[in-house]
Amino acid sequence: MEWSIQDIARLAGTTSRTLRHYDQLGLLVPSRVGGNGYRYYDEECLVRLQRILLLRQLGLGLPAIAEVLDGQRDTVAALRTHLALLEQERDRIARQIASVRTTLRKTEEGEPLMAEEVLDGFDHTRYEQEVTERWGREAYERGDRWWRSLSDAEKKAFQQQHLDIARDYGRAHQAGAHVDSDEVQDIVRRHVDWLSVTMNPTKEYVIGLGEMYVADPRYTANYDRHGEGVAAFVRDAMKVYAERNL
Repeated sequence: MEWSIQDIARLAGTTSRTLRHYDQLGLLVPSRVGGNGYRYYDEECLVRLQRILLLRQLGLGLPAIAEVLDGQRDTVAALRTHLALLEQERDRIARQIASVRTTLRKTEEGEPLMAEEVLDGFDHTRYEQEVTERWGREAYERGDRWWRSLSDAEKKAFQQQHLDIARDYGRAHQAGAHVDSDEVQDIVRRHVDWLSVTMNPTKEYVIGLGEMYVADPRYTANYDRHGEGVAAFVRDAMKVYAERNL
């Protein structure tokens, strides 16, 4: 089976121009080009395009997508990861929808609100399994106790610190700063200080976390919203910092 570029563009809700651009970048190369110059795509191309579109929905830029695809040679494993992320997001949104419906109904009917119902789907504990698997149960419980001890204002301030750090990484990247420059390394120092609130960031941890920012589309999106390639820039800067200071 194969499809023409016009067929693929129509089915994917995109344009032939976009697909040609993907080809020029080496992101989605057609399986063959006909004598008339038309591009044709086989099933392997179709699956690759699906992965590209999924990563785009997560907010990744094209350079970051290329990096993710190059690092995930096992298509089946990559699709399972995408599916798991989509299912998690679906479940989270479903909980939020149910929560808002309950809040709306009770507000209209004058019923008392329950905090557990109003905030269902918005809590940070949805990361419990992932944190436990990556860094151990003790790491999750320590972070969870610390987070619950904060006031709403303190939680907001802590989250804002990371937003500011990510923004500054993006500005430095766009300005052409080198990852080993004093300016960038000072941002990493702030980043590591931010991390050290809940754990002891070892050399291996900081380097591994930087790698995860590129390998995991959810984390990549957090940084690449400040410019394409920022997540990879952060990874490289964190590695320099860890090797120099940890």
